[in-house]
Amino acid sequence: MSDPGSAGILFESLERRFGDTVAVSVSRLDIPARTVLALIGPSGCGKSTLLRLAAGLLEPNAGTVTIGGVRMEPSSRRSLRLRMGYVIQEGGLFPHLTARDNVTLVARDLGWAPARITSRVTELGELARLRPEMLDRYPQEISGGQRQRVALMRALMLDPEVLLMDEPLAALDPMIRSGLQQELRDVFERLKKTVLFVTHDMGEAAYVAQEIVIMRDGRMLQRGTLDQLTRAPADPFVTEFIRAQRFLHAPETS
Repeated sequence: MSDPGSAGILFESLERRFGDTVAVSVSRLDIPARTVLALIGPSGCGKSTLLRLAAGLLEPNAGTVTIGGVRMEPSSRRSLRLRMGYVIQEGGLFPHLTARDNVTLVARDLGWAPARITSRVTELGELARLRPEMLDRYPQEISGGQRQRVALMRALMLDPEVLLMDEPLAALDPMIRSGLQQELRDVFERLKKTVLFVTHDMGEAAYVAQEIVIMRDGRMLQRGTLDQLTRAPADPFVTEFIRAQRFLHAPETS
């Protein structure tokens, strides 16, 4: 049984094909509640597809996705999505809405009282370190780092149990990215959510996540910490992939 207010993720006998191509084939991946797990691997390895299967944006050809003990099915998809926050590369904000309206869109659709919305936005703005005046601007009027903060606020608006993040920092310049990596790790430690984090950057994966899963050709090659992956690789590709990374050390902490 998961902890109150949290939910784990379980993939079992999971397969997703696109035509004759097997994009994902995972026998079992269990992410306990309140765990931060990073998915990493070369382009086309299936990590983003796995994330979309978790979000219910794709249906598996075989196998199951279970969130907090509830299987992802057409009848449960909407209720499970309300238990998740989803952040994609460059934020995916609606350009015709202000930052504030992006953050509050689903809460307003669900009929939240204005006072409750205002209180939650204030709380999240402090958490994401975003100045209140930024929320009245449109996405094109704020920086890339600020857009990612808004996207994080939107994902957290309903206080979800699960966070799904698909390369949320990939498009940012190195200085902004380094700062946001530290902020994300602080947020994860403070909120104790279950987080599935997709990245191409091994240093980022090691810094923000408790465990790393290396994928190739839709399959899991190995799961563990960076130290475990480096010291005891389960496949020659694991060593090759790690060596190919230009930056293995995580950002320094103060």
